[in-house]
Amino acid sequence: MSVLAQESRESRNRTAPLAWLLVLGIVLAALNLRTGVTSVGPLLDQLAAALGMSSVGTGLLTTLPVLAFASVGAITPTLSRRVGEHRLLLLALVTLGVGLLVRSMVGSAPVFLLSSAVALSGGAVGNVLIPTLIKRHFPARTGIMTTVYTTALAAGTMLAAAATVPIERASGDWHIALGVWAALAAVAAIPWLALLRSEPERDTGGREAGIGRLVRSRLAWMIAIYFGTQSMIAYIMFGWLATILTDGGYSTSEAGLILGVFTALNIPVSIAVPMVASRFRDQRPTVVALVAFYVVGFLGLWFAPISTAMVWVVFVALGMGSFPLALMMLALRTRTPGATAALSAFGQSVGYLIAGAGPLLVGVLRETTGGWALPYTLIFVVLVAQLVTGLYAGRNRYLEDERETAARMAG
Repeated sequence: MSVLAQESRESRNRTAPLAWLLVLGIVLAALNLRTGVTSVGPLLDQLAAALGMSSVGTGLLTTLPVLAFASVGAITPTLSRRVGEHRLLLLALVTLGVGLLVRSMVGSAPVFLLSSAVALSGGAVGNVLIPTLIKRHFPARTGIMTTVYTTALAAGTMLAAAATVPIERASGDWHIALGVWAALAAVAAIPWLALLRSEPERDTGGREAGIGRLVRSRLAWMIAIYFGTQSMIAYIMFGWLATILTDGGYSTSEAGLILGVFTALNIPVSIAVPMVASRFRDQRPTVVALVAFYVVGFLGLWFAPISTAMVWVVFVALGMGSFPLALMMLALRTRTPGATAALSAFGQSVGYLIAGAGPLLVGVLRETTGGWALPYTLIFVVLVAQLVTGLYAGRNRYLEDERETAARMAG
């Protein structure tokens, strides 16, 4: 027994540094996945003027994240099987960094758009790969590692949104303000260089869990629609909250402050929701609670005095815990890393396509009616879809079991 205990202790001693390196690699990668998106928004008007970008160009720039996340995310499992997960994430971070660096140096609108697409493609690969890596390397700690991942993702999102303008003002140059995020991507690549030696074996059964098969899976569609509805709400809030507030009488600086608070709240929410939801096999109570927060928040924004907006924005921010919950479901509803990769690609690709329509629809409805009644009605329709799909996806079940049941019935 003493020999076995010693061997077990030696094995733990060998794997502990690898586990901590993986945690560091996931945190640094997650910090980078949204910098290419949120660093542009605060400088959008300045960039359009400096690059001579038309309204079509700025519209394309704001739509690029959805297009990249949906299209490149869909092919990530195939790339992963051919290249390897650790190698592919390293390549994704390098691609992200190169794209960010190039776009910070150019003076041409088409090249800026192209390099932005390259950078966002790297982020799209990371979106799909990190839930897969969590499932592979931390199968017994999915909840805590999803907390780590989503918290780092929220922190990176807020950091790029909050720091880009101060950097631009301090340096007097938007090129520098955008270029610093390429340096962060270079730092994130370092752990994955060290992790190349620990590349896991590639899934030989990956094709059995491919995206094509998931088109016939009810569970996959429920998770995809749940992911899409929560992302749509997020895109609507980030895109239109400031306008809602200024239409109600707030100044632009006051609206910006409330939007900043809303963004900052994503960090504690990203910490709390996975830790709570992972304690239970059934996530349906969490789904219901988060939708309830949304309902209270949006009813308050719609009907309560505008002076109380901060209260209702806090409720909406609590409802935004549906994002880390949706990411956690990608691992909780699968048994193997291969199935997680396929579900992550399918759920996020379909979900981001759904989400991308949200801000556009809100804009059309507001312009058509001149008010917010129809946009709020749209939001509540989306919340109904989120509740229905979340109640299905939140139940303790597995994608592989659904497929086996369907095969037995067909046979």
